[in-house]
Order: sequence, then C-alpha cells, then structure tokens
Amino acid sequence: MDVTEAIVARRSVRNYLPDAPSREAILSLIEAAVWAPSAVNRQPWRFSVVLDRALLDRISQEAKAHMTGLRPLALPAHLYEKLADPAFHVFYRAPALIVIAAPEGEPWIAEDCALAAQNLMLAAHAAGLGSCWIGLAQPYLATGEGRRALGLADDCVPLAPIIIGHARGEAPAAPRNPPDVRWIG
Repeated sequence: MDVTEAIVARRSVRNYLPDAPSREAILSLIEAAVWAPSAVNRQPWRFSVVLDRALLDRISQEAKAHMTGLRPLALPAHLYEKLADPAFHVFYRAPALIVIAAPEGEPWIAEDCALAAQNLMLAAHAAGLGSCWIGLAQPYLATGEGRRALGLADDCVPLAPIIIGHARGEAPAAPRNPPDVRWIG
C-alpha cells in the first residue's frame, strides 16, 4: 500500500469485532511505531498492551467516572453526556489497547509519542486493522491508579492510548477542511 493511500484511507474506527489481533500482529505495529523520528533520537516511548477484557472494561468505567467527576478537559457538553451514559464504553469494546508512554520530564515526549502513534495507526490500517486514539481515557490513565493498571512506573506519562482490532464494517470518512496555508517568500 502506498503511504499516501494509507494516510488518506485510514479512519478512526469505533466499532470492532471481539477477537484481538495476534501478539505477532501487535508487535509488528509496535515495530512500525519505533521507527518514528524522535527529538535528539531519544526514542523515549514505552508500550503497554492491554488484551484483558475485564481490565479494559474496568479502565473504561474508571476513566468515565474520572472525566465526569473532575471534568479535567474543556469538552463540549455532548461528550460529557456521552461519558455519563452507562452503556458507553470509552474503548468502544475494542479487543486491544496499546498505550504509548514516556518518562516524565523528558523534552518533546508528547511530540515523540504522537509520531510513534501515527506510525502505529498507519501500520494498523495497512495490516487491515482498525485503530483510534482515545483521548477521553488520557486524564484517568495519567493518574497513579491509571498508571498502575498499565504497569507503568510513577514517572511515566501515558500519552497515546490507541485501541486496535478488526473493524466491524467500514468507518466513515470525516470531512476535511481546506488547509490554511501561508506562503512566505
């Protein structure tokens, strides 16, 4: 698959079949992620892979409670309403969660992990898998309890929670706005 085709065709998938991708397939996605550029080639990323359905369900419930209780992000009201719905699952019942994290205090870790996440999501698409970055889980995962659930050290910041799985049907394309480009010189 051509890289431009992968970029244009990749979608944020929010409907999954129950079976998880193989460990080999997940390791292949992580291998693609680590080829991302990183500031000063530090490669700060750490990966936590959650395949345990009960743990995914627990993290979903705790993330929803954290978000609705503290409202740590300035989200539109409809998203907080969605989080308050008992039937809503933060991870859309995806069978796998890969969280990309990095040691706190390192410069440019958010950018480094975002680049790794994009590589991982493009590799997932090329492999016929769906993926979606779950920002609604980030504030909870950054708590001590969230970090412990992921097996992360206290000084590690979870920055990119990505769900992975086999898509159930086609995900619709989101419209794109024309780019705001300023030419200088």
